[in-house]
Amino acid sequence: MRKSARIACLAAAGLLAATSLTACANDAASTAASGSGGKGDGKGEKVKIMVGGLDKVIYMPAMLTQRLGYFDAEGLDVELLSEPAGVQAETALVSGQVQGAVGFYDHTLDLQTKGKHVESVVQFSHAPGEVEIVSAKASKDITSPKDFKGKKLGVTGLGSSTDFLTKYLAVKNGVQTSEFSPVAVGAGPTFVSALQKGSIDAGMTTDPTVATVLQKKLGTVLVDMRTPQGSQEALGGPYPSSSLYMQTEWVDGHKATVQKLVNAFVKTLKWMSTHSADEIAAKMPADYSQGDKTLYANAIKSTLPMFTKDGVMPENGPETVEKVLKAFNPNIKNATIDLDKTYTTEFVEKAAG
Repeated sequence: MRKSARIACLAAAGLLAATSLTACANDAASTAASGSGGKGDGKGEKVKIMVGGLDKVIYMPAMLTQRLGYFDAEGLDVELLSEPAGVQAETALVSGQVQGAVGFYDHTLDLQTKGKHVESVVQFSHAPGEVEIVSAKASKDITSPKDFKGKKLGVTGLGSSTDFLTKYLAVKNGVQTSEFSPVAVGAGPTFVSALQKGSIDAGMTTDPTVATVLQKKLGTVLVDMRTPQGSQEALGGPYPSSSLYMQTEWVDGHKATVQKLVNAFVKTLKWMSTHSADEIAAKMPADYSQGDKTLYANAIKSTLPMFTKDGVMPENGPETVEKVLKAFNPNIKNATIDLDKTYTTEFVEKAAG
C-alpha cells in the first residue's frame, strides 16, 4: 500500500540523511531533448516528459539528469519537452501527449478533485522555490501581502502553482481572491517586460528570472520561498513542489520503467547535494547562462536549498499543500482528498536501497 510505503520511507530517510536566463525562457518552450546526444538511441522504453519550463532552476533536475547521462545509464530513451507554465505540463500529461510531467506536486491534489488519478513518484523539493517580487514602481504601495488588494499580480498562468500560492498569500493576509487581479505573464522576458511596463504591480516567479530582475533593479523581494525556512514562514510548513508526477494507471502498468526514471533522478539529487552551484551550472546547456555565468550560478545557489537529497516526500508536506489549497480553492475546500493516492514512495525506497 502506498501509505505503508510512505511510513517505511520516512524511516529510511533518517538513514539517507548521514534557465537559460530570462532571455531564453521563450525559446525553452519549444525545446526538445532526447538522450545525451539529442537523438533517441532506442534503448529501453521511450518516455516523454513535459517540463513546466526546462530553463527554470526549480525544474533543473530534469535537464541535469540528462546531462549527467543518468537516463542513458538506466537504459532509458527520455525526451524532454518544455512548456512555460506547470499547468500546461499538467494538461499535456492528462491528455496523453506525454507519460510524465515535471511540475508542482499540488497539481495531483487539484486533479484528484476532477476525477484524475495522478501521483508524484519522486519529490525534487521541500520548498516552493518561488519568490514574490514587487515592482520598483510599486515598492512603497506593497510592503506585505496585506497590500495585494486592488493590485495586478503576475503569475505564470491561471491555474498554475504560482496562481495557487499567490491566492494563498492573499487570503492568509486578509485579502480575498476577488480583490486583486491575477495576470498571466509567464516567466523570463515576459515577466520582466510586465514589470517594466507596469502591467503588473508584483508577481511570483523563480530563478533565474529573480536574479535578472534584481540585477536590473526592476523590483525587490517581498516573500522568499526558496528555502525550507522561507516555506515555513510563508506557508506554515514544508511545501513539496517540483516533482515527477505521472498518471497512476500508467505507473501501475510500467513499474520497471518508472523505477529506472526514479533511480536516475535520485542519483541526480544526490549529485546536486555534493556539488557547488558553479559545478552544477557547468553541467547545464551553455546557452542557459546567456553570457553571464556568474549570474546563472548565483541563481542556482539561491535555489539549491529547496531540493531534497533523496527524492523522499517531506513529512507533513502533503498536509501543508492541502491546507494551502483549501484556503482559497472551493473545489478542494469542499472535497475529501486521499493524500496517500497523490504520491508514492515505492520507487524512491528501492532507489535508496
